Amino acid sequence: MSIDHSNGWNAIAPEFIRVRSGVGADTVRRWARGLPPGGAVVDVGCGSGTPIAATLIADGFRVFGVDASPVLVAEFRRRLPSAEVVCEAAETSGLFGRTFDGAVAIGLLFLLPADGQRQVIDRVAGALERGGRFLFTAPRQACEWRDTLTRRPSLSLGEDAYQLALERAGMRLSGLHADEGGNTYFDARRPLD
Repeated sequence: MSIDHSNGWNAIAPEFIRVRSGVGADTVRRWARGLPPGGAVVDVGCGSGTPIAATLIADGFRVFGVDASPVLVAEFRRRLPSAEVVCEAAETSGLFGRTFDGAVAIGLLFLLPADGQRQVIDRVAGALERGGRFLFTAPRQACEWRDTLTRRPSLSLGEDAYQLALERAGMRLSGLHADEGGNTYFDARRPLD
């Protein structure tokens, strides 16, 4: 039996594409104003590319996507042919051999087990330029629930644990944001020195 690196998302990809709203795009747009114009941004768990990668591309950023669902990656390529995307698990993706000015992981980290979340944080930190920024979503409180689409477990490590993981990876939590849907965004930065 093969391992589903998409954590159930490939099986429900058509439904996810159908129901994915524009929630979060404005938050990402505001966050991206702190990046160098035209900078490189990796969208970790990019899905079909809409709305996050599409928003970044529309604002002039060079976007690179990574997602473990072949169906979502195919849709990303169809919608955003100018962006590079790979079908790989974020925890092991070769895309992190590059460097980026920014990274986003919207709706991904909490779908991974605790060790996987820390691994992605470490990989993102290692791929960011000095002064690079990482924006990801997760509930502020430590909690567990079942994802509404995949029915698989979801896990927030909580604000204190995320801050510790970021610090261990060489980043600093610089702020928290909320979008129109009430989702919490952790905004971290790799120091300049």
